[in-house]
Amino acid sequence: MSRRLNVTDGMAFINAMSEEMLGINATVTAVDTSTFASVGETLFAAGTENVMNTLSLVASRDLVAIRPYEAKFRLINSLDSGLFSNRIRKISYLAKYAVNTGAANTQVKTNLAMGYDNGTNGGVSTEDQYYQSTPVVHETWFGGGIEWQYPYTLYEKALKEAFRSPEAFTDFLNGFLVSAANDMETEKEAFSRLLMLNAIAGTLDMASDMPGSARNLTTLFNTKYNVSYTSDQWLQSHFTEFLEAFVAQVKTDSDMMTNRSLKFHWSPSQTIGADTYELPRQTKKEDQRMMMISEFWNDAEARVLPAIFNDRYLKLNNFEKVDYWQNINEPMKIDVVPAIPDTSDPTQQIAGAQVQVKYVIGVLFDKDAIMVDFHLEDVASTPLEARKKYRTVWNTINKNPLWDPTENMIVYYLAD
Repeated sequence: MSRRLNVTDGMAFINAMSEEMLGINATVTAVDTSTFASVGETLFAAGTENVMNTLSLVASRDLVAIRPYEAKFRLINSLDSGLFSNRIRKISYLAKYAVNTGAANTQVKTNLAMGYDNGTNGGVSTEDQYYQSTPVVHETWFGGGIEWQYPYTLYEKALKEAFRSPEAFTDFLNGFLVSAANDMETEKEAFSRLLMLNAIAGTLDMASDMPGSARNLTTLFNTKYNVSYTSDQWLQSHFTEFLEAFVAQVKTDSDMMTNRSLKFHWSPSQTIGADTYELPRQTKKEDQRMMMISEFWNDAEARVLPAIFNDRYLKLNNFEKVDYWQNINEPMKIDVVPAIPDTSDPTQQIAGAQVQVKYVIGVLFDKDAIMVDFHLEDVASTPLEARKKYRTVWNTINKNPLWDPTENMIVYYLAD
């Protein structure tokens, strides 16, 4: 199913992802990011209030229990195309081939001989100098937008009787505004988290089309060291050996990503005449980004893992710890139906297979592989309701989540 190019209301899946993040769901619940819509039958289970219905009339002292929250996943690349741009066009260049030399006689062509001309003699000589060699391009369109709103209501008089002074009411009001800001930060984080989950699950689903992008460390290390440990054994009984092998693998992969090749991404080939053209990519060290599960990182930090981060390999400012991928109660687990390109018809976007993985350790990716395109972040307030003395502030957020599988990305995970 193709993704909508017009605005899609994102309230349902943003709320569902927020429930996963807050730990309301005890275990990971399947999420469908193929159209950025989640499975959430209990989305509207919360009750309603008569004004607020939670405050007593008088208190001797008020402790406003709220602290600012800052959304995670800030490492994801951000664009700002604005409200008037619904689509982004990305142009990539496929690799081309060398042609026969015309400046000398070779075992293939005879170019220099009495009476020979360019391209004559039955093709014995090469074409003339006006041979045309145009770029071979791959054009990709990213379109649409996910939009949701967050309202909060400010009362001119209704709540003041619950406080002993204007200062106490002001403290309450400031806390309420921080709470609203925290809710919106959670929603923005949910959006970025859904995008990352789609990229991880999409990469694993497209493993056969993205060489080297899906690193099953259990299989990889068992083969390399001629052992037969389970994933749990690697992470528990043989954790030190696992760390050493993991560090070496990340260093190698980071180095390999700097080479222009067909590894670590999907190459949508084109055939023109007798030639097939492919899309190579390379990712410089400064363009590499890494996210790793914090539980794994914290266990490893005092041992060998810091050796990854230095000027020669990766820099810490290109790294972000992730406390959990999908559900705070099961940090390493994912259960996602991703959006992927139809490799047999690249003009179409389809839903991939359901991807369920118990242990996702981390991801190494090109900064252009995962992006958030900001369209609109707007705040507007109603006039004062003259009879009931309140006003409602409406926050409207519109973003477009972009995952480009033609850019380099590696997912590190364990599976038996």
